[in-house]
Parts: sequence; structure tokens; C-alpha cells
Amino acid sequence: MSAIRKKPWNRVDQPVYSISSAYNGVVNMNICSYVTPVSMKPKRYIVAVYKNTKTLELIKQNPNFLLQILTEDQYRLINLLGKKSGFRINKIEKIKEPVEFYNDSFAYLSRSLAYLHLHVLAWLDGGDHWCALCDVVSYKNLNHGKPLTLEFLKKKKIIRA
Repeated sequence: MSAIRKKPWNRVDQPVYSISSAYNGVVNMNICSYVTPVSMKPKRYIVAVYKNTKTLELIKQNPNFLLQILTEDQYRLINLLGKKSGFRINKIEKIKEPVEFYNDSFAYLSRSLAYLHLHVLAWLDGGDHWCALCDVVSYKNLNHGKPLTLEFLKKKKIIRA
């Protein structure tokens, strides 16, 4: 499809992330693509989290979470982390790749490119998402590789244009 025929928000490729949330021993992961850095000093991000999800429920109870930058090799996780509900299944038990824990609470995918520990400062109603303004508490680079993007998922026919 010609770029000029795409909707403006589909013309720029976006990275695909995973959020790891945890509260009181319950851990969940999901897919997130509405993410943007908004400040250099202090380093801050806005992360949009779908309403009525296990992830949002956990972050509302514990305003800390991990934002993981996924690699192209992790595209198969989209169906589990993005198309299944954490209210119905334990996603951490179903992941078929190495998972480690940060601060004994947040699960992270050890094959991802990096993770950022974020702390929610404020919420903004974004329609079908809640937008969290977050401080970066810490981060860790894990691996080399190419970041997973929405365009890559379209080529694999996992998502539509």
C-alpha cells in the first residue's frame, strides 16, 4: 500500500514493547505499542495501557512496572501477551522462553533488548487507554538485536495495516 494512502498514524513505524506488572505476588505481561519518551531531564515516558486489563489493574495497585523492548525474534509472543487476557490465564506460566525476575517481583524476558523500570507519576484518560506519565527509575540493556516493530508484525501477518 502506498504510504500516502495510509492513515497518518500508520505511516511511521513504531516499536513493540511488553509491560511487566506485579502486585502482591501476581505477575502479568502484555503488549504495548503506544509509548513515547517525553522528557530528557528527568527521563520520563508516557505509556498507554488498555482499559479493563489485568495489566492496568496491577499498575493501579502498584505504580511501578517494567517496560521491555522486544526483539524481532520475539514476534511469536504477540498472540500470548497481546491477544490473551491475564484475567483468564497466567501468561508467565505459558511463556516458552527464558524469564527472569527483577527485584523479586517483576518478570522480564531475558532475550529482550532492554527493560526500563518505570514509576507512574500521573494518569490521563486517553479514550480506550489510560496514559501513564512515568519517571525512569532504572534501566538495563540486555541483548543486541533488531527491535520488534509494528511493520515487522504486519509483514508476518500477525496484525493488520
